[in-house]
Amino acid sequence: MKKHLYLAGILMTTGLLLASCEEENAGGSTIANGLKEVAKGNYVIAATVGSGDNATNVLLTSDRLDDADYKITPTVQGLQNDGGTYWVFYGQKSLYALNYNQGSAGQTASYYLNSQKEMAKNSKTYELSRFTTYGLYNNYIMTTSTGDATIDGQSYTYTDKDGKSVTETYYPKHFKPAYIDAANETATDGNGATDVTLRSENFLGNGEYVTLAGLEQVGTHIYSAAVPMGLSRWGYIQTVDGKEHGYVREGFEDLVKTESGGSGSSGYNANELQWTQYPDECWVTIFKDQTLKEHKLLKTDKISYACGRNKSQYYQMLWEAEDGYVYVFSPSYAKTMSDARQQTTLPAGVVRINTQNDWDNLDFDPSYYKALKNEDGSEAGFLRSWYIGGRYFMLLAYDKEITASDKTANRLVIFDTEGDGTLKTISGLPANTTGFGTTPYVEDGHAYILVTVDNDYPAVYKIDPETATATKGITIVATQASAVGKLDAK
Repeated sequence: MKKHLYLAGILMTTGLLLASCEEENAGGSTIANGLKEVAKGNYVIAATVGSGDNATNVLLTSDRLDDADYKITPTVQGLQNDGGTYWVFYGQKSLYALNYNQGSAGQTASYYLNSQKEMAKNSKTYELSRFTTYGLYNNYIMTTSTGDATIDGQSYTYTDKDGKSVTETYYPKHFKPAYIDAANETATDGNGATDVTLRSENFLGNGEYVTLAGLEQVGTHIYSAAVPMGLSRWGYIQTVDGKEHGYVREGFEDLVKTESGGSGSSGYNANELQWTQYPDECWVTIFKDQTLKEHKLLKTDKISYACGRNKSQYYQMLWEAEDGYVYVFSPSYAKTMSDARQQTTLPAGVVRINTQNDWDNLDFDPSYYKALKNEDGSEAGFLRSWYIGGRYFMLLAYDKEITASDKTANRLVIFDTEGDGTLKTISGLPANTTGFGTTPYVEDGHAYILVTVDNDYPAVYKIDPETATATKGITIVATQASAVGKLDAK
């Protein structure tokens, strides 16, 4: 894989003393007892033993991934650690446990592979503010979020639901990028980023604020999906061409919240219009560099906005491929909105941008669009996407249509850029699969992904994108395994 960008998630838990993995496995499986133990090597796996208050996180190394006759055991070798929300491989130099803490700073630690091919922890740690997406740019591990700033506030008086007059000050939302310089081991937190050039309000010209999904470096530029989020309180009170609340679309007035409610990532305040009024559009922003201060916008009405979402995390749906294009996927997440006016009419689909054009001519390829469908002809529904080399992308797909309330993302499928948009289900995965590692590791034209199963140990599976088949590799004698990648020994 060209960028060596491998991002994988794991449950945040507290490390305790390692217990015997042979005793901790669910269901009492003995499948691992007859397997040979791997030797220490350059492949790295993040695993968890136990669960809840009895969970222990460990980083393991292996000399192989794709041999089903072998196992890797935390009690035999491994480095205990405090876990991470996302594991980020900085090339093959170091591994970062990027931690997300809602409303407060999350501590990020880094690890490296020593000359004995054992994992070791760097002494320096970093604290980053809340983030909703992440990526790599040169030496930087970047995160971004969108939040209220503390400048350019505007006072607004209104009558609340109890008939009382209320005066409040509303501040425009800004992008809040944060940077870990992995080469120089320094960090800049994004919580205080209030430069007006980073304002996310009215970013698309329709009054709505946006959040970013994905940070994909292409040359010196960064490609990201600009996901419209609706009208903030600051956006709602703006007067446009003499019209009060001028960014509220005609016929959408009743969608403005009259009181605060909800919780977590679905929380809202009075005088907000939650979620976009423009679900049948996709916007991509291209930033000139990592400062995010100069950008251009591209728009298409062939697909809806390009992101997958789980609570407050916005998953990347645009990726540079080896053919010089950035492919942009939309799972049509807006179909899940409760109000018909905010539901997209567009099917899940993919478009692309020719990155070989100069800055002034960067745009969507007018000749390329594919509606994404399952092998039975039904519309595809998926949560995540990854580029895995050549003509191929792998998607984490739902078992039912995206609008189903009981859908589960439990299938892996292959998208071929030269095909007709039909997604091929990957065969060979276990029937009792309960989860996958968040991002695959790619090597020699194959993708390696961790698969967690019910009543058995997790394992590495090798994916052949040409045949859409999975082959079992090494077993991890643990409760869960989420991150896999490769490091060079120091």
